[in-house]
Amino acid sequence: MAPTPARAAAAAAHALLRRTRCSAAANRIRPAARDFYSAPAGAAEPQGAPANVAGVKLGDDELDVAIVGGGMVGLAVACALSNMPLTKHLRVAIIDSNPALKSRGYLKKDGVPDSRVSTVTPATISFFRDIGAWEHILQQRHAFFGKMQVWDYTGLGYTRYNARDVCKEYLGCVVENKVLCNSLLLRLQEQKEDIQKMIYPTRLVSLAFPSKSRQGTAGLKSPSTEADSTGHTSEALRRSNLVKLDLSDGQTLYSKLVIGADGSKSNVRRTVGIKTSGWSYPQSAIICTVEHIAENDTAWQRFLPSGPIALLPVGDNFSNIVWTMSPEEASHHKSTSPEEFLKSVNHALDFGHGPHPNSSSLDRYMERLFSGIGDTAASTQECFEVPPKAIGLISDRMAFPLSLMHSHDYVSKGLALVGDAAHTVHPLAGQGVNLGFGDAAALANVISEGVSVGADIGDLSLLSRYEKDRKAANIAMAAVLDGFQKMYSVDFGPLNVLRAAAFHGAQFISPLKKNIISYAMGDRKSPLFS
Repeated sequence: MAPTPARAAAAAAHALLRRTRCSAAANRIRPAARDFYSAPAGAAEPQGAPANVAGVKLGDDELDVAIVGGGMVGLAVACALSNMPLTKHLRVAIIDSNPALKSRGYLKKDGVPDSRVSTVTPATISFFRDIGAWEHILQQRHAFFGKMQVWDYTGLGYTRYNARDVCKEYLGCVVENKVLCNSLLLRLQEQKEDIQKMIYPTRLVSLAFPSKSRQGTAGLKSPSTEADSTGHTSEALRRSNLVKLDLSDGQTLYSKLVIGADGSKSNVRRTVGIKTSGWSYPQSAIICTVEHIAENDTAWQRFLPSGPIALLPVGDNFSNIVWTMSPEEASHHKSTSPEEFLKSVNHALDFGHGPHPNSSSLDRYMERLFSGIGDTAASTQECFEVPPKAIGLISDRMAFPLSLMHSHDYVSKGLALVGDAAHTVHPLAGQGVNLGFGDAAALANVISEGVSVGADIGDLSLLSRYEKDRKAANIAMAAVLDGFQKMYSVDFGPLNVLRAAAFHGAQFISPLKKNIISYAMGDRKSPLFS
């Protein structure tokens, strides 16, 4: 019997939860110091004037928060902390050797759009507004979209979504990753007198966590400490309760909390021994930017036998392509001529592999059957449309393998993982970066709560609140996306009919349609009725 999407999602969630629970106790961080890199990098500027805490002068190398990874999610954590009243005084460092972190000023709108984009949800947009970064995105290239169409190659059904279905102005916004990063940097620049003093353009070499015999002694005074409360003994005792970070330029930092925001191959996660569960998909994704005759204002996604192809508006007459297929097909399509590739893209978004969905007596029957259930969604009356043709390939084609990964632990004493360092999901719904921004917002709030009561921000009991808040939501989304991937990876008659029924249900059952939209927008915890 073929698995239903609900069963596939439930099985995936059960597998992830089982592996997570079985290994949770074993994966708590132990004192460790393991090498990442040995290559040198440019020297960082000093962190700034030493701070005074309880009358004790702190060194330039002592921090409250060290963020390893200056990508979108790491910058979002730094920006959120710098924007909140209780945390804006914290000494925060961003450790990343990416030269793009030196960028200042708005990126030009008249250039060729980068092919690396993210579809940010209204929930993410609200977070960016709260931390003051969204106004900078509005000054650079972005593309709101209020409509979306999803269908598959069998021609048996389709679903259209409209922001008006849930009384919103838009479903989401497509933004280049470099614009997201640049906007966060511009906001940090507004918040900090000299942003360069918080950015260390270098790489992490090793981490050393306090030994258990040292932990919990920060409030104790030995006789020698009392005799010289401002001398070397006091400094050594204080630092013995901090995480030690050795950098590739020879510097050493000490921090109450280390945040791993260094991506799916996180060196922070690996060096402290946190295990993961997951699997590789037998798929790769090709991304690129194409041009149309007119502006595209709709997000399109068609499920093909080898994986979905998405066409996302990025502003003006440009769209982004995210095409999932087998690694062999990806290698072929990446190497064909631009003309041949465009022909394949238009074929995949039109009649390739099957006909267009057509209205049938079943559609009219279902529309009448469910018309009295709740307020009718506006998009139930919308007919299937053919996506706009791509007339030009204006960027290089990039291909990357796809996988699902989930960390057994998000936190330990003095450590928290965020974004892809904690979890990766299938890109078919563009939810990965939104989960990461959700992590950033939740972690910043937990740190603020800790500061408000005078707690150690690296304390495990405090950080566990962040893990509890985010782990269930991230596993649920990963399971839903994995279920869809499995459901659409099989070409089997009865399963095709089941998929068609799902499309019809999402199109004509207005309450279900609205719930799906709200879940994808980040406003609900479940896509089903609740």
